[in-house]
Amino acid sequence: MSECLPYTIGKQSIAFFSMEIGLDGGIPTYSGGLGILAGDTVRSSADLKLPLVAVTLVSRKGYFRQELTSDGWQIEYPDEWDPAKFMTLLPAEVRVQIQRRDVKVKAWLYEVKSLVGGNIPVLFLDTDVEGNTPEDRAITNYLYGDDGIYRLKQEVVLGVGGVRILDALGFQIRRYHMNEGHSSLLALELLRKFGMDMEKVRNLCIFTTHTPVDAAHDKFSYDLVREVLDDFVPLDTLRKLGGENVLNMTRLALNLSEYINGVSKKYQLTSSRLFPGYQINAITNGVHSYTWTSEPFKKLFDKYIPGWANEPELLVRVDTIPNEEVWEAHQDAKKTLIDFVNETTKVGMDYNTLTIGFARRATGYKRATLIFSDLDKLRKINRKGRIQLIFAGKAHPRDESGKKIIKEIFGYIETLKDKIKIAYLPNYNMSTAFKLIPGSDVWLNTPLPPLEASGTSGMKAAHNGVLNFSVLDGWWIEGWIEGVTGWAIGPLPEEEVSEPERRAREIEDLYNKLEYVIVPTYYQRRDEWIEMMKSSIGKIAYYFNSHRMMRRYITEAYF
Repeated sequence: MSECLPYTIGKQSIAFFSMEIGLDGGIPTYSGGLGILAGDTVRSSADLKLPLVAVTLVSRKGYFRQELTSDGWQIEYPDEWDPAKFMTLLPAEVRVQIQRRDVKVKAWLYEVKSLVGGNIPVLFLDTDVEGNTPEDRAITNYLYGDDGIYRLKQEVVLGVGGVRILDALGFQIRRYHMNEGHSSLLALELLRKFGMDMEKVRNLCIFTTHTPVDAAHDKFSYDLVREVLDDFVPLDTLRKLGGENVLNMTRLALNLSEYINGVSKKYQLTSSRLFPGYQINAITNGVHSYTWTSEPFKKLFDKYIPGWANEPELLVRVDTIPNEEVWEAHQDAKKTLIDFVNETTKVGMDYNTLTIGFARRATGYKRATLIFSDLDKLRKINRKGRIQLIFAGKAHPRDESGKKIIKEIFGYIETLKDKIKIAYLPNYNMSTAFKLIPGSDVWLNTPLPPLEASGTSGMKAAHNGVLNFSVLDGWWIEGWIEGVTGWAIGPLPEEEVSEPERRAREIEDLYNKLEYVIVPTYYQRRDEWIEMMKSSIGKIAYYFNSHRMMRRYITEAYF
C-alpha cells in the first residue's frame, strides 16, 4: 500500500484526527468553528511542509442544509455531496466490530496542496461499502448523528477505524492528535495494540479541548458502550479512564494524552477548573491567512508585503500601505458582500452605511439578540449615523431554543424595517463566510463568558481590516487593545460581577460605544478608522494565524 501513498515512505507522520474538517465549500463535512479550524490546521501544515496526515469521516449527507421560512423558522435538509468528484477511493479496507458485527471501513484520499510544494493527505473514512448492512453503510452519512448510538458508532469508525486504516496504508505514526474528544477511542485501539501499556499510549497522544460547554462533551452510558463495543477493553479499565458512571470521551482523552491543550490563554484557566488535576497548556488558535484574506486585500498585501502568505508575521508591516488603498480594498470587499446580501434577501442594503456582521451558531450563549435589548436606543444610534446589520448561523437540529433565536431576529427585521436594514443569510457556510466576514465594517461577538473557548471569526475579520467589537472572552482578551484593534463590550475578565450587573454593563457598553465612538469615527473621522483597520491587521493578523499556531504545536507537542 505504501506504493500508493508516497507520504508513508521513510518518515514518521503526525496523525490529526477530527470528526469534522472544513476544506472546501463543496465538501460540507463541517458544522462550524471546530471543522474550519481543522481545515486551517491542514492548510498551514501543507504550507509548512509538515509530515501530517488528517483523518475524518466522509459525512456523505453533510451536517445539514438550512432553509429559512419567511418568518424565520429553520428547516433542515440533507446536504448531499459526491466524494468521487473531489477524492480518490483507496483500495485499503479494514474492519471494526460494532454490535458484534464486522463493519468494513474504506478511505477516500483528498490532498491539500500548498503553493510552496507541501502536500497533506486527508483520509475521509466511509462505511458505505459493499458487504455492510444498510444500517452500517449509513454510519458515515451525517455529521454528528441524531442519537447516542449513531454517534458512538461514528466514533468507533473514526477512532478505531482511523488507526487501523493508517496501519493498513503503511503510515508510521509519531503522534496521534485528537481534535476534541470525538476521536478518543483511538487511544483504546492503541491500548489494545500495545498490550494495555498506558504509558506508551500516553506518550503517543495529544489532545486539544475546545469547549467549556458541557453538552459538547460526548458522554455515553455504559449499557450503550457494552452494546456497541462489547468487550473491546475491560469495563473496569474503561471506567477508570473514562469515568465511573458514564463514558466521558473528553475524560478518556485527558487520561490517555501526554500533552493537553486549551485553545486560548483564558480557556486554559477555564479548562483547568473544569478538569482539575490535569496539566493543560495553552496554544491560542489561529486562522489560515491566505484562505481568509479577501481577494482585494491579497492583491494589496502582495503589492506592499511580498511573502506575507507564507510568513503572515510580515503583516506587521501594514503601515507601509497607503490609507486610501486600504480603504479601496475594503470597499471592494464590502461591495461583494452587499451585492450578495441584496441578491439573496432583497433587503436593499447600500455600500456607504456602517455594516455590522454577526455569524455564529444560533444557540443561547452566543446571544445573537443582545444588540436588540433596547430598540429605542438602537433607533437613536441609527439617527446619529445609519447602521445595517447582517446575521447568519445555523441552529442545531435539536436546539429548539436556538431556532427560536433565528425566528426572533426575523421579528426584529420586520419591526425595524422602516428604520434599520437587517438581513439574515441562510445556510451559513464557508462560501458565505468568504463574503460576510471581509465585507463587514464591524464584526460583533457577544458570547456569555466564559463559554467562548477561543473563537476564530474575529481573527478572519482582522485579516481584512474589519474591526472587532466583542465581549472579552476567548481569544479577544489577547487581541484586544481598546480603540486600537477594536472595542470591548462589558466588564474585564478579572472583574467578579453578578450576571444581572454583567448584562447591564454589556448593554450599556454596546450602545454607548456604538453611539459615541464607533458611529462618529466611521462617518466623521475616516482616517482614524483606517488607522484602526491597519492596527487590526498589523497587531492581530500577524499573530493570530494558523502558521504561528502550528509552529507552537511542532515545538511543544509534536516533536
